Amino acid sequence: MQNLALKMPKAFDWPKVGEVIEGRVMKKSAKNLYIDLGIWGIGIVYGIEFINAQDIIKNLKIGSQVFAKIVEVQNESGFRELSLAEAKAQKSWDLIRELKKTNQAVTTKILSVNRGGLIVEISGIAGFLPVSQLASEHYPRVEGGDKNKILEELSKFVGLEFKIRVLDFDVKENKLIVSEKAAEEEHLKRAIERYKIGDIINGSVSGVVDWGVFVKWPACQPLTLQASAGGAMEEEMLEGLIHISELDWQLVENPSDLVKVGDEVAAQIIDIANDRISLSLKRLKIDPWKTASELLEKGMIVDGLVKKFNPYGAFVEIMCHSNECLQGLCHISEFGSDEKMNAALEVGKKYQFKILAFVPEEHRMSLGVLKEEKV
Repeated sequence: MQNLALKMPKAFDWPKVGEVIEGRVMKKSAKNLYIDLGIWGIGIVYGIEFINAQDIIKNLKIGSQVFAKIVEVQNESGFRELSLAEAKAQKSWDLIRELKKTNQAVTTKILSVNRGGLIVEISGIAGFLPVSQLASEHYPRVEGGDKNKILEELSKFVGLEFKIRVLDFDVKENKLIVSEKAAEEEHLKRAIERYKIGDIINGSVSGVVDWGVFVKWPACQPLTLQASAGGAMEEEMLEGLIHISELDWQLVENPSDLVKVGDEVAAQIIDIANDRISLSLKRLKIDPWKTASELLEKGMIVDGLVKKFNPYGAFVEIMCHSNECLQGLCHISEFGSDEKMNAALEVGKKYQFKILAFVPEEHRMSLGVLKEEKV
């Protein structure tokens, strides 16, 4: 029998327990697998190691190249006892270690899902992709953070392939954490470099949540980017967040009252931090506070609609233009307690108020309530 030609080791440098070596399948039976290790003799896979390696062995043929881990240097029959399963795991962890070291992105299939994220696989090693590490296009935008709805959204990804990077791993604990978000960092960095604060983008609403609105647009914008700055660009998509406070000059209680998924909007970039772009809708609108001083002043009696209560008092909407309203605060001190405020005012009804303070440059108006309800 001709032995496998392997890299010649140093004199007497025989393999030790735990080392992974390469060999060639020389014989298969129902219970044993014999491997030609070249100058290091014959290896055998049997017993529990044979059972654990069934998924590997069933695909092997005589002459197949295979990696094996030394379990025992030499048994009583003169064979080196080997483990294919442990060798495969060790090679896989070596790959993962290299991926982490080089920060290289790889493609993986989504195997399953749980409430915290997705289960993936790299070279046979199961890994965890947390929800927080999903790319923006895959992040589940579920109003109220309903866990069952989030799980439903995540389940749609099972069987799909994602590009990921290794975030952390621990061989002893068999732990592997990966990130899809990290895999797109370079892509995002290059695309975001085309933008500056103040640019205006045209996009579509891709998600609506309690705290704001997500907008997605082609990276070949912004509108202020000169066409001569680089010619045709690939069709990349970027996504930014409009915080609820940047949706309108007035108090917004529910973003879905203003926009829906799929709506086309224009927005202004107000911040770029790392891979996050913050947008604003209201800054493309006329600020009603700038012209309100022509119509409102301290001491005036005005009609106001009670919009909501909070621990500081009542928010009241005051009409200042034909289509524009401002909101002021009738402080809790005007009533003395929550109970007295709730007894004096009702959300959704109109009352007369006196303007106690009006500071348009600070977007602030303080109100005092008159005792009788406006009919």
